Amino acid sequence: MNILILGSGGREHALAWAVKQNPKCDRLIVAPGNAGMAAIAECASLDINDGAAVVEFADAQSVDFVIIGPEAPLAAGVGDALRAAGIKCFGPSAAAAQLEASKAFTKEVCDACGAPTAGYARFTELAPALDYVKAQGAPIVIKADGLAAGKGVVVAMTIEDALAAVEDMLGGAFGEAGAEVVIEEFMEGEEASFFILSDGKNILPVGTAQDHKRAYDGDEGPNTGGMGAYSPAPIVDDAVVAKALSEIVQPTVDEMARRGTPYQGVLYAGFMIKDGQPRLVEYNVRFGDPECQVLMMRLGAQALDLLLACAEERLDTAQVNWANDHALTVVMAAKGYPGSYEKGSRISGLDALSEDSKNMVFHAGTGLRDDHIVATGGRVLNVTARGSSLAEAQARAYEMIDAIDWPEGFCRRDIGWRALG
Repeated sequence: MNILILGSGGREHALAWAVKQNPKCDRLIVAPGNAGMAAIAECASLDINDGAAVVEFADAQSVDFVIIGPEAPLAAGVGDALRAAGIKCFGPSAAAAQLEASKAFTKEVCDACGAPTAGYARFTELAPALDYVKAQGAPIVIKADGLAAGKGVVVAMTIEDALAAVEDMLGGAFGEAGAEVVIEEFMEGEEASFFILSDGKNILPVGTAQDHKRAYDGDEGPNTGGMGAYSPAPIVDDAVVAKALSEIVQPTVDEMARRGTPYQGVLYAGFMIKDGQPRLVEYNVRFGDPECQVLMMRLGAQALDLLLACAEERLDTAQVNWANDHALTVVMAAKGYPGSYEKGSRISGLDALSEDSKNMVFHAGTGLRDDHIVATGGRVLNVTARGSSLAEAQARAYEMIDAIDWPEGFCRRDIGWRALG
């Protein structure tokens, strides 16, 4: 098969790495890709949010299967354009992608199917939103309704912070994404991620993970896109999985089908778990980043078979073969992230690292300049390892990090602390 993966981050590098191992993959193209992906696939310059351009490229390159990595092309309807052209693809329609593209839409779906989630209210006008926050008190959660690159959520621990967040969002800080805000009850508990494939009717769990959102050790500092993750998540035991599937995920998939917008792709559910009861925090319509990296590390070549089964609406015949193992990834970011940071610093030491089924450095924000790897983004590398225990995976990952020479980068040194206790 000729396979095209859309995206340029660590998530897409991990997907490319897993797909490449499957003998069904004859040719692998990534668009636009990055310096890490260039070592295992062809990189192509392409506007991945332009459905017509993606279809034209896929036709010209005789692509059999397209895997859409990020949320933006999904929300833009690239999956719809590919399917209309008769090209097999992995990823939901634009209508179904509203589960991530609109927080308010997700709340409507949860209300309709009875899925447990936080209490909420929606606002487009500033004054009533501020009055609502004052009446509810803190802590409270303020969310921009639309896509805001993972930065449109503020967990406000004080009334002052909550009011400021509302003013920022409705004042245009996130553009159209913040034209409406969803203000939610603050849920207590432990957060975890659950990943399910859906072919529109059938669902198949493909793994659990926990990530670390705060920038610094001890969960201190500002929220980020994610500073590391591990899989599996111990808190998501069999009982929690059963409740999540029967009370949240399957009702959501059924409701989407009832609306005439069946959901096909990966459904990434963020749960808050307290006393064994999961409640939905949010849905994402693509693999998480950096959670995808630990899932792909554990799934390996079978990932392509699962994504194909999903796209071909035969998930009822698919099965996940899990090894009894653990994976952990540590994000190396440019100093200053998630605030301002410099680009172009040189990264050394990567060539000396062994890369195999247990040790991988997935590139997120890298480029090639004068034959050297340079940092081009905020989150730059995902140093990822597998082990028979989480402690072993953690030790391996940090051993690799210590061999990387990048003075302009930083990472957390406590990824996995919650599970390792």
